[in-house]
Amino acid sequence: MKRVQVIDHPILKRDLTVLRRAETPYGLFRSTLRNISSIMAYEVFRSLRIKQVEIDTPLEVTMGHVVDENVIVVPILRAGLGMIDGFVHFLPEARIGHLGMYRDEHTHEPVDYYSKLPSGIEGATVIVVDPMLATGGSACGAIRHLKKVGAQSLKLVTLVSAPEGIALVHSEHPDVHIITAVIDRELDANAYIRPGLGDAGDRIFGTG
Repeated sequence: MKRVQVIDHPILKRDLTVLRRAETPYGLFRSTLRNISSIMAYEVFRSLRIKQVEIDTPLEVTMGHVVDENVIVVPILRAGLGMIDGFVHFLPEARIGHLGMYRDEHTHEPVDYYSKLPSGIEGATVIVVDPMLATGGSACGAIRHLKKVGAQSLKLVTLVSAPEGIALVHSEHPDVHIITAVIDRELDANAYIRPGLGDAGDRIFGTG
């Protein structure tokens, strides 16, 4: 698929298996999600722009590099919160916004309920994170909201994606690159990803 990158890494595949297992306890689910998010972040940050700077080593002056990009990570609440630690592990200077969206259980449409975003979003690289890309409604709603407030450079990072969600994001936002760990088979009648890993938010916070 165009503009979809599936990260292929043996540790990621191992950890995804832990997340899929129904018997995985909440604590292990959270720590594994943090680990797998770090792997995703490492790959996503591969394209960061850097610049040379002059530095002093203990022995002489030399040239080094610093990140030359304003990065804002925006989790879609609530499940997206579980991915934040993995991203700021490698880039602690990244700023974090929050978008609250939930899926109406009857219509399966996204409903906004909260937004708090850093300033300067117009010139930033904005990375939207959410463990699951199911129908694509929440992702599209989040991207639509971010574009409305000025975001111009957007990426969507998910762990488990359904073909239906990818198709919707690409139809509404063809400019947005999707990075995912795996593309699963399909959505079921209740709009859950199959085989999936259940409700990520419930499994992160122990509310299932």
